[in-house]
Amino acid sequence: MKKIILVLLLVACYTFSGITYGQTPAKAAYAEIGGPGLASANFDMRFAKREDGIGGRIGIGGFSINDGDDDRVGIITVPVGLNYLLGKDHKNYFKIGLGFTYIGGKSKDDFESDNFHSSFGNITLGYRLAPEKGGFFFKAEITPVFGSGFFIPYFAGLGFGYKF
Repeated sequence: MKKIILVLLLVACYTFSGITYGQTPAKAAYAEIGGPGLASANFDMRFAKREDGIGGRIGIGGFSINDGDDDRVGIITVPVGLNYLLGKDHKNYFKIGLGFTYIGGKSKDDFESDNFHSSFGNITLGYRLAPEKGGFFFKAEITPVFGSGFFIPYFAGLGFGYKF
């Protein structure tokens, strides 16, 4: 399972980097807490040689929870999305986006193990600081999430990283 997710991540990064045929679009690598990845490392890039406009993101994250009774749950997340940046000063942007997050996990107790898979969609509205010449990257977003039978309108996320 982990190998499949790693291969998908590498293929997506390779695909995103080839879309512009030799041009150098804006790219960022960042860690995110909350948001579509829950706790994840991400790569984001524009699809054209611009600082704003349409782009995409892909990430991988996960965490483990121990409930105190020797029962453990390990979760892996893979957020993927499209986004659009609006801004005129090549530093501060308003971001709107739409995405999907795959969740896979394994719970284990003293007697048995159980695998589970799920997913949810998300809408992203937020602020992004991404200086034109690169450097410190920051984002703060409201990220409503939805799935089969649920909608959480007040979910949020923060991201910190490097724009190059």
